Amino acid sequence: MTSTLTPPKASPSSFGTTDEEDLNLGHYLEVLTANKWLIAAVTLVVFAIGVAYALLQRPIYEGNLVVQVEDTDAGGKGILSEAGGLVDVKTPASAEIEILRSRMIAGQAVEATKLYITANPRYVPYVGGWMARRATGLSDPGFLWLDGYVSGTEQIAVSEFNVPVQMEGSLFIVTAQEAGKYTLSSPGLPEPLTGTVGTLLKANVGKGSIELLVTELAGKPGAQFNLVRSAKLPTTIALQSSLALAERGKASGIISVSLQDGDPYKLTRLLNAVGEQYVKQNIERKAAEAQKTLAFLDVQLPQFKRQVEASEDAYNRFRMEKGTVTIGEEATLVLGQAVDRQTKLLEAEQRRRELESRFTVNHPTIQTLDSQIAALKVDMGGIQARIKNLPALQQEAVRMERDVKVNTELYQSLLNNALQLRLVKEGKVGNVRVLDEAILPTYPVKPNRKVIIGAALALGLFLGVAAAFLRNAFVERRLRDPHEVEAESGLPVFSTIPLSAAQDAISKRRLSGATGVRLLAIEHPDDPAVESLRSLRTAMQFAMLESPNNRVLITGPTPGVGKSFVTANFAALMAAAGRKTLLIDADLRRGHTHQYFGLQRHGGLSELIAGSLTVQQTVHRQVVPNLDFLATGQLPPNPAELLVSDSFKSALEKLSAQYDLVVIDTPPVLVAADTSTVAAHAGTVLLVARADLSTMGELKESTRRLVMSGKTATGVLLNAMNVGRRAYAAYKYGRYRYTNYNYESILPEEQ
Repeated sequence: MTSTLTPPKASPSSFGTTDEEDLNLGHYLEVLTANKWLIAAVTLVVFAIGVAYALLQRPIYEGNLVVQVEDTDAGGKGILSEAGGLVDVKTPASAEIEILRSRMIAGQAVEATKLYITANPRYVPYVGGWMARRATGLSDPGFLWLDGYVSGTEQIAVSEFNVPVQMEGSLFIVTAQEAGKYTLSSPGLPEPLTGTVGTLLKANVGKGSIELLVTELAGKPGAQFNLVRSAKLPTTIALQSSLALAERGKASGIISVSLQDGDPYKLTRLLNAVGEQYVKQNIERKAAEAQKTLAFLDVQLPQFKRQVEASEDAYNRFRMEKGTVTIGEEATLVLGQAVDRQTKLLEAEQRRRELESRFTVNHPTIQTLDSQIAALKVDMGGIQARIKNLPALQQEAVRMERDVKVNTELYQSLLNNALQLRLVKEGKVGNVRVLDEAILPTYPVKPNRKVIIGAALALGLFLGVAAAFLRNAFVERRLRDPHEVEAESGLPVFSTIPLSAAQDAISKRRLSGATGVRLLAIEHPDDPAVESLRSLRTAMQFAMLESPNNRVLITGPTPGVGKSFVTANFAALMAAAGRKTLLIDADLRRGHTHQYFGLQRHGGLSELIAGSLTVQQTVHRQVVPNLDFLATGQLPPNPAELLVSDSFKSALEKLSAQYDLVVIDTPPVLVAADTSTVAAHAGTVLLVARADLSTMGELKESTRRLVMSGKTATGVLLNAMNVGRRAYAAYKYGRYRYTNYNYESILPEEQ
């Protein structure tokens, strides 16, 4: 044979594509299947964390109260007709919400409930709170090597706790003692302080004084409690931010105040304190407005009283001088109109004088009053003109009677308003009220354990899948599918050899040292792995038609890929096909092909190259029919020098002339340079890659090294395929499988 072998060119049409059609569902299924244990582990860990979080998380309760802002609309009423109109301080619901959230209300609620004092049992880390919520009695203090920690029904109540400003926010430890005693300790105290439950503890420290009043302490001696005195302003700000306020309905004036906390009793007290302080400030605001108006009326009432008395005296003198004056129907009508307009004018002017102390002349209310006053004066001018048309005596009588009635009605109205304002001031009446007080919540609103556990399971599954794809993206992928090998390496896969269960038993006997042939092709000729090698035999008969010689080199990228197994069984199958075959173990570093035939290594290739033995002395004849074998010989200290020598080339040419086929087993390409040397003398070079072990990087690097030595790999053999896990290949290329196929398995009707 003089023609050269032209390796098949990889092309998208012949070996697959890398287009988007490869990134289909099958590829994702393959990634998930290959990383199923990683996904399961991540899911289990996240799920366990979620369950632990759901069980150990402290329950959060929610309480609410409802307040009403009453509508005190004074539209259409006289300006001084009712006290409610005089002290109307109605504000929109949005403004009332901000008042509820204000530092004034929150600060007073903090002070009323002593929210700045935090006193809790010192629970066992992580699980103490969970154990305490399920305990029925006091626990024994201490946990492992930690003293004072509790996990039972311990309780503490502190009604007074004052510390120097420098120690606000510091942690104090209260330790229960015998007979109602306790000790107070802190890193900032020179020594622990001793106190009694129910008695105020006072002590001077270097930075100031400490005052502590413990009203309740339930715990065995040695039980410890955490005590913190926070600053009032940060506590108030925290309460402001935690209050949830909203108006129920549109312009309803009904405001809902909600708050969440882990202590339902403290939560209820705090909400009710907020409602109480809100109503209290509203009443105080109304009382303050009433007091301002009363002060104004107290100045005006004496003046109006003198006007009433003066008008009555003048009218009485007129009647004594003139006697009774008969007033006609027209005069009576004019008198009524004059009294009405005059009263309204005086009320408007009075109201304007009152508002001048609070608003400027450009305020809309004052401008409206100015317009009303101007209109009333115009009406009064018309009435005065009508009065002038009356007889002189009737004019005087109408004027005087008008003054008496106007002054009397106005004075009486001011007296009534003053009385009502005093009732408002002293009666504690406001325009807001608490509709629903906060009640003790029964069930927590958080955590929702079912949701948390479900979310943890979903999150764990998601993270597991993400980890699988990250691992697939960043960790070099193991070879699993022959089509991917062809697409990415550019080399054809001549055969995919399934993993054989029978080979394990043969390998154990091979290592035992017993004599005799131990080949899968001989002992189990119908094994699926052997059938795959038979397909390789058929493919090689066509591939070697253009080969320059009859030598086939079989190697692999790294150790452990099964190259010796493939080489020995392939050679046996070629011999079984009638080809006179020679198998050479050229792995002079750690070759072990001789074990497959029950032979010894000595007296082989190394001795033949060195010239100490002849071909007849080194070649084992007919180890199986038509198959001769040349072992490694004694492993030399310089295998690379032996294989590069002219003696090796000469011996190889001499042996090739005596056989139809020479199969050579060499060291892994990435381990030793020997393979590149031997490959130069071979017509066909096959790379064995092990599924789920070899990587694409190893295969490409092996191909590159062979090219650098002047030899191109002919193809790839994908060994030890686990056909049970080939989800991707089955999906993408159709469902094919390996199975035993023999004549005994054929049913009668199939013959």
